[in-house]
Amino acid sequence: TFDSSQLIMKFLTIASVALSIFGGVQAAKSPFFILTGDSTVATGGGWGDALLNGTKKPGGGINLAKNGATTVSFRDLGLWDAALENVKAQKAKHEAIVTIQFGHNDQKTLTLEQYSDNLSTMIGEVKAAGGTATIITSLTRRTFKDGKVVENLSKERDAAIVVANKAGVKYLDLNTASTKYVNAIGQENADKYNEIEGDRTHLNMSGKIVFGRMVADMLVQKRPDLARYIKSNKKLSQLIRDGVFTTGQE
Repeated sequence: TFDSSQLIMKFLTIASVALSIFGGVQAAKSPFFILTGDSTVATGGGWGDALLNGTKKPGGGINLAKNGATTVSFRDLGLWDAALENVKAQKAKHEAIVTIQFGHNDQKTLTLEQYSDNLSTMIGEVKAAGGTATIITSLTRRTFKDGKVVENLSKERDAAIVVANKAGVKYLDLNTASTKYVNAIGQENADKYNEIEGDRTHLNMSGKIVFGRMVADMLVQKRPDLARYIKSNKKLSQLIRDGVFTTGQE
């Protein structure tokens, strides 16, 4: 007599073998973002918390960015060790993704070569700890001259991209994206993102939401597999793409 159960079992066995061969059995781990950087990422005047607030469980993260930090002081303060410890603690359950965005303060104290070497070392240490390093180019300052943003972080941007490409890691070109957007909305509107009057570097709540969205969208663009762990905001994303001023809270 025909035994359908045997046939079904045989089919399931073949299917499971095929899935294991082609990598279908192992689901991608949810991300745990470990944010490192300066005040433009940090809690207070940076975009970091807005990005983390937009993650979906079981994804998550921690913002270790520090006001005034350089690639040197971040290490000296023990914050880089904390980032690597987070990688080791999270990597079994999550993909530990370390975002690295410096430059604002490095340009005041380090040569571009020193800055590049430090970024390269950081990437190597993240890999060695079992994490995924992602370089983010510096958020633009919002000072204009002759109707255009003063691009005074372009050298740091270029250096960071060279390092990322050489190391074979992904990068998010926040510097170019934020410069383009700020140019589109103009000085008067750009000043509406200032944390305090006259501060064209740090972000108020609207600025955090808008630039946090910008980072989230670039992240999903580079890593479509992470889309299910990051909340979408199609209206805000479209306004940013179109270069239209928004508070992010309409």
